[in-house]
Parts: sequence; structure tokens; C-alpha cells
Amino acid sequence: MKRSTIFGVTFVLMIVLFSHVSLAQDHTRLGLPQGALMRPGKGESRLLAWSRDGKRLAVGGTIGIWVYDTENGDEVSLLAGHRSGVVSMVFSPDGTILASASGDYTVRLWDVATWQEISTLTGHTHRVTSVVFSPDGTTLASGGWDRTVRLWDAATGHEKNTLTGHTGIVNSVVFSPDGTTLASGSRDETVRLWDAATGRNENTLTGHTSSVTSVVFSPDGTTLVGTSSERTVRLWDLATGQEKGSVKEQNWWPGSVAFSPDGKTMASGGYDNMVRLWDVATGQVNHILTGHTETVRSVVFSQDGMTLASGSSDNTVRLWDMATRTEKNALTGHSGTIRTIAFSPDGTTLASASWDHTARLWDVATGTEKKTLAGHSGDARSLAFSPDGTSLASASDRTARLWDVATWQVKRAFTGHTRDVSSVAFSPDGNTLASGSWDGTVRLWDAATGQAKHTLTGHTRGVESVVFSPDGKTLASGDGGWGTVRLWDAATGQEKSALTPHDGTVYSVAFSPDGKSLASGSSDNNVRLWNLASGQIENTLTGHTLHVRSVVFSPDGRTLASAGKDGTVRLWDVASGQEKFTLTGHTEWVFSVVFSPDGNTLASSSWDGTVRLWNPATGQEETTFTAHTEWVPTVAFSPDGRTLASGGSAILLWDASPYVALQSPVADFDGDGAVGFPDFLQFASQFGKSQDDAGFDARFDLDGDGEVGFNDFVIFARSFGNGT
Repeated sequence: MKRSTIFGVTFVLMIVLFSHVSLAQDHTRLGLPQGALMRPGKGESRLLAWSRDGKRLAVGGTIGIWVYDTENGDEVSLLAGHRSGVVSMVFSPDGTILASASGDYTVRLWDVATWQEISTLTGHTHRVTSVVFSPDGTTLASGGWDRTVRLWDAATGHEKNTLTGHTGIVNSVVFSPDGTTLASGSRDETVRLWDAATGRNENTLTGHTSSVTSVVFSPDGTTLVGTSSERTVRLWDLATGQEKGSVKEQNWWPGSVAFSPDGKTMASGGYDNMVRLWDVATGQVNHILTGHTETVRSVVFSQDGMTLASGSSDNTVRLWDMATRTEKNALTGHSGTIRTIAFSPDGTTLASASWDHTARLWDVATGTEKKTLAGHSGDARSLAFSPDGTSLASASDRTARLWDVATWQVKRAFTGHTRDVSSVAFSPDGNTLASGSWDGTVRLWDAATGQAKHTLTGHTRGVESVVFSPDGKTLASGDGGWGTVRLWDAATGQEKSALTPHDGTVYSVAFSPDGKSLASGSSDNNVRLWNLASGQIENTLTGHTLHVRSVVFSPDGRTLASAGKDGTVRLWDVASGQEKFTLTGHTEWVFSVVFSPDGNTLASSSWDGTVRLWNPATGQEETTFTAHTEWVPTVAFSPDGRTLASGGSAILLWDASPYVALQSPVADFDGDGAVGFPDFLQFASQFGKSQDDAGFDARFDLDGDGEVGFNDFVIFARSFGNGT
């Protein structure tokens, strides 16, 4: 009987596991790291690349590469192997491989047929900035912060050659059309030409007086253009190696350069809102296209050269007829700056990526929008669950967003700040959302309607932190410049008082659970405790050797946790001011710390891309969640403590219940004070049942999702053996 029960449980668990795999096409679960429940957003969209057949569009960004079906706009895959954002990507000439470069020091090759990783190319000792295939597809070149250019065998992934000579970061690499020459542009203000077969440095082109941001060959291979951060474009005759023209344009945008397919015309975008057309033979501007009302950031020609597209900070893409040099269409729909644009291989569709966190597909003939690829978002700098657990607020760019926890769709966006939102916090009753911004203001919003209630002014620098008092009557905000904490009447928005406890930026403020004390952490490396009744400093906690980024009280108010730029988390006894533990393990700055609602678990997040859970009673680490591709500035527990949200390049949700379960034998079903085999037999009898089934016992639904499934089994297993 026991064996059959165990077999049955195991069999059902396998079914559950396989059913979980079947959810892979839900984009919130694509490419999830181990331990994560879902990813509500998609991170920023920075790069675009069309597959050779035009059926797929790759959108590269902070968490990986999203691959879309261009017919229906559906997510096909998420290529999430990199441990940092994707900064460059390119399809092989035959369209079978996608190469990507990242800040994680690697280049990765992906099989376009399966979207599985083929190989990881390691060798660079710092961030990789650029990657490009040779015209025949046999060689891959990459450049990086380690000042090298590396050549790789595209078939095997083995390194063929390391090209050294640059004394600064290599920003751009490109092959000549015939594949015999490789050009590299560097922060050392030079362009180097290399023999692609031997790796020998054939020539070094000088003249730029600042970082060379990009290099581009003309289609016929006779001319090389280099752009620089000094807003200069230089053209070199490759037969002689001599400069044949240069223009320093005060209003020119570095890097926004494109050749027409015949190589006779070059287009550039500018700060003065114009698109300039250059005669490549003479190096002179022969026409100016006007229409944009803000900076032109990207230009690209269609494959037949008949159409030029330009993307601008005025949120529009414009299509220009190159025969008549007139505007054909203005493509409107984006609500943010256009980052980049790209024509499909057949020229019928244009893709655009914007700071509004969408990528869009446009019909070039009609100028109408075909698809919106939504869900992309900027870095989440701050997260806060509503007190009832039904909503999650996030701070990203200049917007605070409210996510519905049931559907993980954005149900409300709070706009009005003129600079990035740094912090969000709910009032204890959940009716008000506060947002602090680098624009120096705090805004109070009606959480139900999204309407602004008050704008709190008085800070002379950016606001780094906001928090409500336990009774909801007072709001505290930390100043980004002068070490000031301001206290506000949450009902009227009027300032009550200002505390100036620090000699630097106040990154974090926290009320004690009884509302009588306030803690603040600062760039002066100190934590200060304030008596709010007297307005006097009660204690100064010293120990951090660099900036204190986060402070938080335990639910019982007896312990204070602080996180610092020195990579440590420190636990302090509030009554005595003595340090209890120094928690080490993070390898970079620690940005955020938060206690679980029961106080038995402490979560921390770091620049090292990890979230760590600690036992505050012992100071021991319980687990590490490794997933974020870039920094993790914020973590937040749900009110029931079962879910942990972490923000950064994307928001990730983690199942915290198994680790909370380590603290107490919640699975002691028979009440004998321990979790043992009799409890397992009872649990097995309920496995697979849901709240709609007869005989369902909610005691066994340990994660509270309405059914007894695999996650409950994990919680039970972690509790097994606990107790007296």
C-alpha cells in the first residue's frame, strides 16, 4: 500500500513537471531561471535584427533576445543564456546562426532552427561590445573592453586569432564587403585595418580626437567611414589609406550613419532634427531632409535604395522617397524616443524599437502599423506590494506602474515625473501610492484611479527613497544630495519637518514598526536612528566602509538590517546599537534588503545579479537566486511572504515559500510536533486534488494556490524532519 502510494505520488509529480514544461510558450515563463515563477515584463528593447527569410524578428535587450513571429507578433522564444544585457547581435549570411555579444564577456551562437544555444565563445576578459560575421559566414569577429579584436571559427566556436594594438576599448568591428579586411574603431581615437586571414595590422587611420564610435564600409569597399563622439565623420580612401574628407558637424548624432546600397550616398542624423544626405565622392552635403522636430537618432536605407527611414526623439519614424528627396510618410504610434529601426529583407516591413518599451512593425507601402510587440520595460528600480497583495507597484524610467498580481498585466501607469522614478511605496491602507523621483519631487497618487493627489516639493536634489509611517499619517523621503530627510503630512501633502542627519545622499529611510523611530542610510557610510518625538539622533551605527544603500526594521522592531556598497549586509541590535552579524556572499554592491512578514527570512539584492536569502537568527545564507542579467536594485516580499519579487533589467517572481517553510514545521498534519512519515502519507492522499474536488483539505495546500501540487511537495520536503 505504501509503495503504491509513493509510486502514485511520483507518477503524478512527473505529470505535473511535464505539464509545467508545456507552459513554455507563455512569454512570462520563457527562459526562466531555476526557482523563478514568472517574469511579468520583457526588459528593455535595444537592438533589432531580421532573420534572412523575414519570418522572425530578434529584439535584443537587457534580459536576452526575444524572437518574434513577424506574421502574428507572437513570442517564439527567449534566448536567455547571457548573464548581462545583449549589446550586439547579427545573423549569419546564410541565416542559420544568430550571434550575440554581451557585457558578460562572452559571444554566444544560437541555432535559428531550434533557437537553442550552439556554443559560448570565451576569451575576452571584459565586456564585448560588437560582433560581426565575415561575408562568407566562416569567421566571426568581436571587439571589447579588453582592447582586443578576436576572430573565431563560426563552425567550431574556436578562437582563431587575437588582434592586439588598440590602447582603448574597441567599440566597433566590421568586415569589408569582400571579407579580406577587418576594420575596428576604438576609444583610443584610431581606426585599425587588419588582414582578416593573417590578423596582421595593415594600417592605422588617425585624425579623430575622441572615441571612434562606429566604422562602416561603403558597399563597394573603396571607402571607410568612421564616426566619433566629437561629432565628426571622416572618410578614408582604402586604396591609399588617405583621408579624403572629414566634417565636424555640431549638430550631428554620432553613429547614425548609413550608406545607400549603391554606395554613392550617405545619410546621417542630427541633433538639429535634420537628416543630411552626403555625396560620398566629394564628401559634401547635397541635401537636407526636414520634418522631425527632435534629434534624429537612427537612419537606414531600404535594400533597393529607394526609401530612407529615420527614427527620432520626437517619437516618429519618417519614410523618405530618395528619388524626389521628399517625405513619403510619418509613422506615428510610439510614445517614446525611437532607439533603432531596421528594414525586413524584402523591404516591405520596417521594424522600430522605442523607449516606450515596444517594438512595432510597419507596412512600408502604406505607412500603417501592422503589429505592436509589447511588454518590454525599463529597469525596475523599486518594487512594493499593496497591503492586500493584489497589486505590485514598480518604478521604471519616469513612470510608476501598477501590476495586477492575478494576471500580471499592467493595470495602471502613473505619469508626471520629469526624471526617473527611484522609489515607490504604498500607504498602509493601500489607497495611496507614493513615488519619489530624481526630478526632486514626491507625488501621491490615488491607487484606485491613478489620479494625482499631491506633488510634494522642497527637495533641491533627486529623491532616493519614500516610505509611509505605520499609521499612514506621515511620509518620509530621503534627499539625493544634501543629506536631508523630509517628513510630510500624508493627508495634506504639507511638509512637517526636515532632518539633516547625514553628510551625503540619503539612499534609504525606514520607520520602526511602532512608528517612534526612523532609520536612514547614507553615502557617508553611516546608519542613523532618530527619535521622532524629540527629533534627536538616538544612535549612529558605524561599520559599513562604503555607502549604505538600504535600511529596514524587522517586523518586531528589535533588529535593523542595512545593505552597503561594500558588498555586505549587516544586522544590528536596535536597543544597544551593536552589530549582531555581517552577512557576506555578494560580490558587488548590495542595493536592497527586506524582511519577510514573519521576520524569519531576510532577502538581499545586489549589483552581482543575485538575490540571496538569509536566516537573520543565525546570519547563515539559505539560498541564492541567480538570474538577473544586470543589477538587482530592489526586492520585495508579498504580504503573505510566499512570493518574492526582484527588480532590475526585468521583474522576476520567486517562490519564497519553501525557504520560509524552513523556519517552522508547517506540514505537521498529525500534530505530533514534527514533520515525519505519517505526515507524508496524509499529504500523499491529497496530492493532485484541487479546491473544487470532493474531500479537498486546504491544510495540504501549502502554497495557497488552490491545489495540492508539486510546489506543495517541495515545501513539504523541505519541512521533513523539522520539529521536536
